[in-house]
Amino acid sequence: MSWMDVRKQEATRLSAALTEIEDQYLWDADATLTTAVAIEEQALALGDERLVFRARLCQANMEMRKGEVAAAARRIWKIHQWATDHTDTIVLARTHLVWANIHRHLGDAAQCLEHSVLAVELLDEQATPHMQVWHRAKLADALGLAGSMDAARQRYQQTEELAVDLGLPRLLMGMLNNYAYTEHAAGENGRAQEVARRLQQVAERHGFTLDPAVLDTIGVIEIENGNYLAAERTLREAVRRHHDGNYEDADALAEYMLTLARAQRFLRATDRAQVNLDMSRTLCVERGLGDVLVRVHQEQAELHAARGEFAEAFAVHKIFFSAHNALHSSQREAQARTRQAMFETTEARQEAERFREQARRDPLTGLRNRRYLDEELPGLIEAGGPLTVAIVDLDHFKRINDQLSHDVGDQVLVLVAKLLETELAAVSPDGFVARMGGEEFLMVLPGTDVPEATNRLDGVREAVSYYDWAELTRGLPVTVSIGVAGLRDAPAATQASLLSMADRNLYVAKHAGRDRVISTGPRDARHRSYRDSASAA
Repeated sequence: MSWMDVRKQEATRLSAALTEIEDQYLWDADATLTTAVAIEEQALALGDERLVFRARLCQANMEMRKGEVAAAARRIWKIHQWATDHTDTIVLARTHLVWANIHRHLGDAAQCLEHSVLAVELLDEQATPHMQVWHRAKLADALGLAGSMDAARQRYQQTEELAVDLGLPRLLMGMLNNYAYTEHAAGENGRAQEVARRLQQVAERHGFTLDPAVLDTIGVIEIENGNYLAAERTLREAVRRHHDGNYEDADALAEYMLTLARAQRFLRATDRAQVNLDMSRTLCVERGLGDVLVRVHQEQAELHAARGEFAEAFAVHKIFFSAHNALHSSQREAQARTRQAMFETTEARQEAERFREQARRDPLTGLRNRRYLDEELPGLIEAGGPLTVAIVDLDHFKRINDQLSHDVGDQVLVLVAKLLETELAAVSPDGFVARMGGEEFLMVLPGTDVPEATNRLDGVREAVSYYDWAELTRGLPVTVSIGVAGLRDAPAATQASLLSMADRNLYVAKHAGRDRVISTGPRDARHRSYRDSASAA
């Protein structure tokens, strides 16, 4: 046998070993990481670059599942770049699936959805049956995480049928577990129970032992049904199996401990609950699990209240509320995205466009979000010409939340968003409104200089102020303060400079009495209020 034949056989063996790792449903993360490192060394010796990067992707996946999310994220860029340069759609598809999980751990639902879409778009005839099922299942998960339940259910149904057709019961059980939890998270406990029942039937039919993640899902549903003692037993077993079985997923144990603490709180076993909640918090901090940590803060407030510690409960609730806003209002910088492969049918391409659009929308108001702003505004700045931006902030919004409810606050935000969008359409058809987070919005007016924009924006301010809020807010007024900035007046032609100037003017508007528009004119750096002066720019 020639050296070339030996080399080819060795490459085939390593490729099969990597496929076995890639297509597993559950891993011993430490052992698998060691195996992947060994395969990389052998691939380097062979000079097979594709095998090297596949092995590195397996390592990134295991690091992510061990909780080393930052290390996994650092690896993923180079793997993505190699796969893009070599138009390797299978490595790209697997890369985006790992990337989606990284963003899920970081609490970034929009980026998780973005990468999940790409992970399915890139599937082709070379994709394994495991990929065909699991990539679609993870897209359904991402849709549910983003709040698009109808689309998620459609994807889950398609995936369930595909898993049955391909004879993959282990993946079917994993998909049903995720489906049940997603329904629970959406507040659909009846649907969750039905899916969990089908999950247990699959396990019984095929002789599978329920893994810890499945037990966590069942425990969560038991809590919703008021079966707290059963839930505690289920979650204790989940934690035991997690340790005994060497299951590793970055957020898994933190989730189990949090669910266990909830069950114990309902049982009034507050000391046991506190111990488990503290363990969950420690894991969240160590592993950077922002989404889980927010829920830990929420549960801590509930636990204080259950012990009658109402001052402590209120203090922690404020921490929870702040963390919740920070998590859901900040969108990370958009990074390099792969667009080489599309779904093979026109319908699939249309779905992909819908999912991309969803990733750039604020789920509460339907407005554009910070991600869209960060993608669009730099191009408008670079194009030059007249451009005005305005930061719009609701006045005394906290009072509405505190005196009425957060539900009423959300309704106010939705109505204000509609007013801003309607008014802007008449003022600047090419412009857009984005929700920056909380009660803060940004209006972008291309082709409009500051004097004209300021005049128009005062009409926007009046539209909000004069709207009939009485029935919704029970007499509490709803007004906005607006800080305006123009590109021609900005110290530098950058997004940061433009937004900073608008933010300074908003600050002036707030301290000048609120319910007003403040802009800085081109030849007069002093802050001026349009509301107080008809000649203001």
